[in-house]
Amino acid sequence: MTKVVLVTGASRGIGRAIVDDLLKRENDAAVYGVARSEELLKKIKEKYGNRFYYVAGDITDDSVLEKLVNDAVERHGHIDSVIANAGVLEPVQDVSKLEVASWKKLFDVNFFSVVSLTSKVIPYLSKVHGNLIFVSSGASVKPYYAWGAYGSSKAALNHFAMTIAAETSQVRSIAIAPGVVDTQMQVDITEVLGPNAMTPEALQRFIELRKNRELLPPSVPAAVYGKLALEGIPAELSGQYLRYNDKRLHPPGNDS
Repeated sequence: MTKVVLVTGASRGIGRAIVDDLLKRENDAAVYGVARSEELLKKIKEKYGNRFYYVAGDITDDSVLEKLVNDAVERHGHIDSVIANAGVLEPVQDVSKLEVASWKKLFDVNFFSVVSLTSKVIPYLSKVHGNLIFVSSGASVKPYYAWGAYGSSKAALNHFAMTIAAETSQVRSIAIAPGVVDTQMQVDITEVLGPNAMTPEALQRFIELRKNRELLPPSVPAAVYGKLALEGIPAELSGQYLRYNDKRLHPPGNDS
């Protein structure tokens, strides 16, 4: 049976790498992606044809999420996994300059859109003992200067994964931090958002990682998310928060 996976934030960065990994890893997989950039989604569609389907729109819009889920069910009859990847970093601001409206906007993208998508997809995942995979962050368990909104939203995701695992045995869930990855977010941190809000000391780590070419290629964490989506989350890991390189995600003898 065709494995059907939904991916949010599918048009670029880690999300795009996840789509590529899924479709290279499993010849019979079908991926449904959602993102705001229809132009980029069209290019993925041109590459993969009838193995990739998309909805262009804002994931904070419930109608967009409903279309994503309904399209998958109507075309393939089931959904095996969801990879909730979409996220934003802004606002980057310290606690003395809080803008509550900006925090709420970030939480709508990073957290509440995931809750909404879960509510729509969990009846289908339950039928196949499917998987919910959340792209978390090291900032969810460690403070980074001026990243309070982002880190808090990712911490909420960690807890949501734990809640799902505790409250249903029909669906497995996990939150995984991808490491520091070479994406547009790193450009934003070092050149746009960070310089005006982060301390020089806090910003320097990210500058050095870019300068020394030590950022992870998106394909590295993407392989972890893709494997879990297609092969399933191990029962003993359901509900946990892990880093992408945790040994429990890479059993001996498994090179993927």
